[in-house]
Amino acid sequence: MSHWCRALFHSMSGRDNAFRNGIRNRDGKCVISGVVNELAPYFWASFEAAHIFPLEAEDLWIEWGYGRWVTNKDDANGVSKINSCQNGFLLEAGIHQLFDQYLVSVNPDDGYKVVMFTKNMYGIDGRMLEMVCRDPADPNRVSDELLRWHFRQSVLANMKGAGDPVFEHDFPPGTDMVKEINEGPYAKERFELEMAARLRGVY
Repeated sequence: MSHWCRALFHSMSGRDNAFRNGIRNRDGKCVISGVVNELAPYFWASFEAAHIFPLEAEDLWIEWGYGRWVTNKDDANGVSKINSCQNGFLLEAGIHQLFDQYLVSVNPDDGYKVVMFTKNMYGIDGRMLEMVCRDPADPNRVSDELLRWHFRQSVLANMKGAGDPVFEHDFPPGTDMVKEINEGPYAKERFELEMAARLRGVY
């Protein structure tokens, strides 16, 4: 079954650069593994600024009003706030890929515990998210609501063995997938996940 893959390479716009630089300046380390970039600020290979809510789904971010979870930017017409530092953090490249695939997440309601949904090959399961990105005194701290959104999507994405179909190829041929999702439990959450799955190539 074909799916929409997340683009691996893209040109950097001014706002992308501002997001990346803001994340680097705030975090300085992979906030999930705790590995510090000792070569900063000159060399950032293998350390990446990761969006929590995917940039590719900015139209959905706007439609669902998720900018309300960003508090460090003033509301303005035409500004979605998706590139706020509150919608991101610094990750090692491999962990970034797992995060984008919903295979690792952070539960803000359990002491910011890191949760792996696959083999714990980085030894990060059960760690606490580094304080540098969630300091309550920092107006640029990561958004708890966005962490909660990602954690919920990760749980749903890894429930495939629990009964309900989650992805397109889990539905029998001829099924009206949108109708099934809308009439089922957690309709909005599952629709969000389906869209994110198409954008990120989760399967």
